[in-house]
Amino acid sequence: MKAVVIHTHGSPDVLSYEDFPTPRIKSNEVLIQVKSIALNHLDLWVRSGVTSKKLAMPHILGSDASGVVCEIGTDVEGLKIGDKVILAPGYSLCNKCKACLAGDDNLCADYHVLGESISGVYAEFVKIPANNVFQIPAGLSFEQAAAIPLVFLTAWNMLVNQVKIKRGETVLIHAAGSGVGSAGIQIAKLFGAMVIATASSDEKLRKAIELGADHIIRYDEKNFRKETRAITSGQGVDIVFEHVGEETWVDSIRALATGGRLVTCGATSGYLAETDLRHVFFRSLKIYGNFMGRKGGLLEALQFFPEKLKPMIDKSFHLSEVAAAHKYLADRRQFGKIILNI
Repeated sequence: MKAVVIHTHGSPDVLSYEDFPTPRIKSNEVLIQVKSIALNHLDLWVRSGVTSKKLAMPHILGSDASGVVCEIGTDVEGLKIGDKVILAPGYSLCNKCKACLAGDDNLCADYHVLGESISGVYAEFVKIPANNVFQIPAGLSFEQAAAIPLVFLTAWNMLVNQVKIKRGETVLIHAAGSGVGSAGIQIAKLFGAMVIATASSDEKLRKAIELGADHIIRYDEKNFRKETRAITSGQGVDIVFEHVGEETWVDSIRALATGGRLVTCGATSGYLAETDLRHVFFRSLKIYGNFMGRKGGLLEALQFFPEKLKPMIDKSFHLSEVAAAHKYLADRRQFGKIILNI
């Protein structure tokens, strides 16, 4: 099969489109003929070696994919050849610890993410445990389906399971043009929140409004903390949906109302953020870290597609054009997801 692999960490130039052995499935696995793949910032971090994982080389990147079931293990039930499916990008190899038994598989010490610590989806064929395979909701294309898993799984866990968003609350969502940001806007509106969205261009802000944002802030021209305080009559927001990191961290904490919650899943601008603890304890703030989300959370979110939640796609490339796609994502030019098609 054709696949994109890395033999060493580095720039997009280390991405190699080449022949690679087709995976062989176990009894509890299925083989998927991949149709579309969605990029994530995680792909860039793994490629460049930012993550601390020690990978066996060569390594296949990529966490998000959609495709068609083409082979089924002997112990698999509920799937058939030809099913159109998407893949939950993370899974535990344990299935017996306290976290796994509670449904919090993403908290298991043996939790793995496709393309991060194990072989990923930048390939014509991918093998995966059958319980990570979900039917594509009716009305969605392969491209749209591939754009769902990691960002909606993550945003759902951040807002629904971590900070337990409530109707009528106010949410500040950073980087509305990102995959997780655009997902966060939609989920917050689904739960009846008022959304303040930030972005770096008028075009991205226009699209954020189309997704349901009630207020918008162009953060490269205005101080988002001051603007947020003005919008909320000086009170601040109940929730900050953070994934930018150093650039926004200090003002994100100060944008919170007393008793507010900040939840973060990333640090695209840098991870050495300074925290003034006086703001945290004097105003009873809560800070949540979030990595991925429960597999069951993705299943919960899928019931709202495509009527109430919609995957956002910015641009598509062929798998062989993966280096250009990585550069496009790194430049932060997109609104929504970047797709690789096979």
